[in-house]
Amino acid sequence: MNKKDEYAQCEKAGLDANLPAIRSFKNQFRFYTITIVIPEYTSLCPKTGQPDFGTITIEYQPAKLVAELKSLKLYIQSYRNLGIFYENAVNRILNDFVSACKPEWCKIKGEFTPRGGIRSTVEATYPRKTRKP
Repeated sequence: MNKKDEYAQCEKAGLDANLPAIRSFKNQFRFYTITIVIPEYTSLCPKTGQPDFGTITIEYQPAKLVAELKSLKLYIQSYRNLGIFYENAVNRILNDFVSACKPEWCKIKGEFTPRGGIRSTVEATYPRKTRKP
């Protein structure tokens, strides 16, 4: 397999994996923010198979539904043996979270521990915004 094919195979790794559902319950209040910090995120690099570690922070304003934390924990733990790039993981978590909870707004931040001397932070928001440099 040539390098181009190898990278093409990795680019979408993990995006269509079957993961546990994030469940929700009916919100009883309005106009407040929830911040969830998950300091034990792990996954695998789809190219090297090396483990990746990080902290995922989910900040959102609930509308009609609130995320149920046990199901969220099981969902995040399912990434442990999944080959997925940081950027794909953060955006997939955002898509799955928004689909499950339908918040007013949401921000997912992934802060990944250094590997090879490089530390990465990836943020994704809902609603999706375009930003000019």
